[in-house]
Amino acid sequence: MLNKNNIAKFQIISAIFVAILGTLLHFTFNWSNQNLLVGAFSAVNESTWEHLKLLFFPMLITTIVGYFLIGKKTSNFICAKTFGIITSILFTIIFFYTSTGVIGANIAILNIASFYIAVILGEYVAYRLMVSDVKCNIKLTIITLIILFICFILFTYVTPQIGLFKDPLTGNFGI
Repeated sequence: MLNKNNIAKFQIISAIFVAILGTLLHFTFNWSNQNLLVGAFSAVNESTWEHLKLLFFPMLITTIVGYFLIGKKTSNFICAKTFGIITSILFTIIFFYTSTGVIGANIAILNIASFYIAVILGEYVAYRLMVSDVKCNIKLTIITLIILFICFILFTYVTPQIGLFKDPLTGNFGI
């Protein structure tokens, strides 16, 4: 088992990576001349769902890389990182709909701030679980990651026609 300092260092690096890559993924679809493959992993519109990709894919990368760097020596690594991803996603959804409901408007600076808060919160939750004695079902965790991965890609192209997936600027869904 790694000590808390090494786990904390990894989580800080992970948070920085997720914040930078997630920010870039907001623009990569347009930068790629709307390449459909790039769209699978980037935000293709301004919907809440598409913005969740900015968290999910960078956090998934740090989960996979981290597993090989520290995960085998860290208690509950995959479970902790998965719970961190889910925490970030839920925080983003709850914050966005609560703030826009209370304020009555979609304020860009709040959305940007909530992204960075979600990154920090998710990585912190993952850290706390890694240094705890909590146990979880690794098979269920991996299945959850696979389902999320499939949904994020599939719903880019075959988009459910509900508010979470609706681009507030154009009224369109998906690509």
